[in-house]
Amino acid sequence: MTIDWIAKLRHLLQTVAFCLTVSALQVAFNPERSYGIPVTYSLAIGSITWLLIDFGRHFVPSSRETGWPQGAAGLMLPLVGIVTGYVGGTLVGDAVWGFSSWSEQARPRLVGSVLVTLLAGVIANFYFYSVNRGRYFERRMSEAQARATEARLKLLESQLEPHMLFNTLANLRVLIALDPPRAQAMLDQLIAFLRATLNASRVGQHALSAEFSRIADYLALMKVRMGERLQTQLVLPDELAGLPVPPLLLQPLVENSIRHGLEPKVEGGRIELEASREGEVLVLRVHDTGVGLADPSADGTHFGLQQVRERLATLYGDRASLQLSAAADSSGGAVATIRLPITP
Repeated sequence: MTIDWIAKLRHLLQTVAFCLTVSALQVAFNPERSYGIPVTYSLAIGSITWLLIDFGRHFVPSSRETGWPQGAAGLMLPLVGIVTGYVGGTLVGDAVWGFSSWSEQARPRLVGSVLVTLLAGVIANFYFYSVNRGRYFERRMSEAQARATEARLKLLESQLEPHMLFNTLANLRVLIALDPPRAQAMLDQLIAFLRATLNASRVGQHALSAEFSRIADYLALMKVRMGERLQTQLVLPDELAGLPVPPLLLQPLVENSIRHGLEPKVEGGRIELEASREGEVLVLRVHDTGVGLADPSADGTHFGLQQVRERLATLYGDRASLQLSAAADSSGGAVATIRLPITP
């Protein structure tokens, strides 16, 4: 049996607040009576009732939806708790104030006291029943949303993997016609790259160093085809290497740089991949010295870029972003910048 003590303390405080409210109402209808007397009786009765019901429900079969007993036990436990709580709380109040609530002189008030206790007990039990049921459905909704988010991420990744593969095979097809020996070398590199990449894509997150390693493998693959037309530089500070990131996050950006930036340029160019930290934000930049953006004001609508944006939005909401812009330095080209929150 596992007991959530935080929840128990919260229930006790709610019970105390309810008892104080009931006492205030009693005094409002009977102003000449001292406030201390109904408070004492109400707190004693409410506390014992709470103790018996809230802990007693752990010893009988309970509903997953509400945490309350099912069937006859669902009726008997509150009834026994209210009756026992009334008797025990009344004895405690009598001991404190030196009264005898069972004497003949006190009988006119006894009926009213029993009715108030019964009504308060029913209201309190219904309140806790409704709260527990509401929390159960909130948990179910959160679980459903989490499963939907995971399914969406898997869908995005499953779309991204064949897209990357088709692009690479298209590059290989071109090289087969131009230079068969280099095409064979590229095919060997492709097999090794796909084996590592497909394994990495089966996890929800991996270290940033692993992401950089996959990009290094991909660039080595592209270098077989492009030769000296492709120059690369990867900068990953040691303190950032272990940070978790989604797999295949940078792959579409590098593909985009090669396909739309460097390949149309006769002399080729350079791709620079850099990771840095700005406070609690991880910044990943892919800078190519290619032909640049056809429309400097455009922010990129290619399939791979859209996939990256959707994955970031699904994982981080508005705390992450992807921006595509023209390079500000003399080397020209374009810069894709990802910003996402740093998590342990």
